[in-house]
Amino acid sequence: MPEENTFIMVKPDGVERGLVGDVISRFERKGLELRQIRHLNIDEDLARTHYAEHVEKGFFPELLEFITSGPVVAMEWAGESAVSVARTIMGATDPKQAAPGTIRGDLGLAVTQNIVHGSDSTESAERELKIFFG
Repeated sequence: MPEENTFIMVKPDGVERGLVGDVISRFERKGLELRQIRHLNIDEDLARTHYAEHVEKGFFPELLEFITSGPVVAMEWAGESAVSVARTIMGATDPKQAAPGTIRGDLGLAVTQNIVHGSDSTESAERELKIFFG
C-alpha cells in the first residue's frame, strides 16, 4: 500500500481538557508520522470552509459555535493507509458507539464534543490539508 497523508484536528474540547499529548501519542504508537502541526483558533470563515458540506444542515450552528469556542491543534499525519488507520484509532463519531481503546470511545463525551476530527478519504485529506497548511 502506498503512503497516504491525512488531516487530524484536536477539537476545542480536547485542547481544553489537556488531551493533545494523548491524541498525538496514540497516532505515534501506531506508527504514523507527524509531518506538520499548528495551534490556532478557527474563525467563522475558516469553519464554514472546513465544514462546507454541513453548512446547510440543522446541526451546523451548534457545530460552528463549538469549533470556534477555543483553540484547536491541526496536524498532518503520514503513513501506510493513514486515512483508514487514523479513523480506526479515532473510533466512531458518536462516543457512545465508539469502541473502548479508541480516542472517542475512551475520551469523547458527545457527537460534537468527540475530541478529534479526521479526514474520511484521501480526497478530503488533500482538501483539509490545503485549508489548514496551504
